[in-house]
Amino acid sequence: MADAWVVLNKIAVMFLVMLAGWLLCRRGLLAAPFQSALGRLVVDGTFPALVFTQMLTTVSRDSLRASLWIPMLGLLVMALASGIGLLAARGVREKSQRGTFAFLAGMPNWVYLPLPIVQGLFGTEGVRTVLLFNLGAQIFLWTGSVALIRGKLERSDLKQLAFNPGLLATLAGIAVALLVPGASTWGSAAGDAGAGWWAGIAVQALTLVGSLTIPLSLLVTGAQLSGLAWDDPGHRGPVAGVVVLRLAIAPAVTIVLLHAAVQAGLPLTDIARHTIFLIAAMPVAISCSMFAERFGGDIRLSAASIFASTLLSLASVPALYAAIRALGW
Repeated sequence: MADAWVVLNKIAVMFLVMLAGWLLCRRGLLAAPFQSALGRLVVDGTFPALVFTQMLTTVSRDSLRASLWIPMLGLLVMALASGIGLLAARGVREKSQRGTFAFLAGMPNWVYLPLPIVQGLFGTEGVRTVLLFNLGAQIFLWTGSVALIRGKLERSDLKQLAFNPGLLATLAGIAVALLVPGASTWGSAAGDAGAGWWAGIAVQALTLVGSLTIPLSLLVTGAQLSGLAWDDPGHRGPVAGVVVLRLAIAPAVTIVLLHAAVQAGLPLTDIARHTIFLIAAMPVAISCSMFAERFGGDIRLSAASIFASTLLSLASVPALYAAIRALGW
């Protein structure tokens, strides 16, 4: 139960930071244009810096060999949840909402919310698992998710995937860690000699920039939530369906299947498995609202689902993780 308490504690801390963002937005200090700029800064600036330095310091040939399944699981977990959402979407009265409904059910907040939780629980291996999971999740986001919302894929979508800063930073960090001897010590006392001194300065600067990712992303999330409508009479049924699927049914199915796969021999460490369990339990990703707007989905359904699922996840995620620990999984 101690780990479940850590989850609750971390979520409570994150909630307070999001609440600060919400209050700052209400005071006019985080207006919509500034939110957009900060969001872009996180996605294209601080997050790639975080990813690169984490890959540099935590990836080795042995750790990567033990983590080979994680990017694939990132894609499969998203695809499984979206498939569950697509089946349930048949019960949505408005056909125009069905694609967005399935998309929202399949898209947990797989980076910015679980990252501080697993960092507190599992340290560097948990962080590495989240960032490697992001590889597969991004592939599904720009392929399967776009197809769900819009009904088709275009070449420009694949171009967005190929030039995604987070993906490029992940691949670059892995490549440098594996190909450059001593790269994992850059920025530490052990690597503070010769050419390593210059590389260490660059890595320390990137680490400092990357450390802004979590607080900035939570502030922006809180500010964005302040502008979302959570009580839309025309969307109450679909929103309730998304919330139940995202916070209960999809995580439960994912956890049971992944546990069965590990029992059958899937080579996954306990930390990686529990990290993926937590990712699967996360609420609807904040970016879903922007994706829905960009690709012609139902924006109001997205906004209401994000707000409701994020609020309810304060109780659902610790409860689900406590149940996992009680089962001994």
